[in-house]
Amino acid sequence: MFNALCLASPVGTLSVFENQGQIIAVEWGDQIEGEATDVLIEARNQLNAYFAGKLKSFALPLNINGSAFQKSVCQLILEIPYAETWTYGDIAKKLNSSAQPVGGACGRNSIPIIIPCHRVMGAKDQMTGFSGSGGVKTKEALLRHEGWMPRKPDLFT
Repeated sequence: MFNALCLASPVGTLSVFENQGQIIAVEWGDQIEGEATDVLIEARNQLNAYFAGKLKSFALPLNINGSAFQKSVCQLILEIPYAETWTYGDIAKKLNSSAQPVGGACGRNSIPIIIPCHRVMGAKDQMTGFSGSGGVKTKEALLRHEGWMPRKPDLFT
């Protein structure tokens, strides 16, 4: 059994899901709310602080769904600093993989924003898909919110 709590955000209404004291999903849209557990209240507080520009890293208990590879991709995504981006290739190198499976794992991230897959880009900062509502436009909005700026091209290459 899981519980859900909804909140308004600059990127739309979000529903946060919890099961056995761990966050299991963030989805766009209103969901049927359950018991407002301590974990859900803390998640709402941290998301509100993030959108207010007062929080740069979430500290919530997470239950990442998926294969061992999916979980390893999500763990690396959690290491991407606020307002910075890594490419699928950057993550693939760390996992001795190729970029395409990393992209697939990002697309299956069930806890977007908290696991900041919006900080993962294509090669040369190419803006690529985003699993959240609004797709790339939402990804861009989240990155702009964080103050992200594209890397400047090397003028000497």
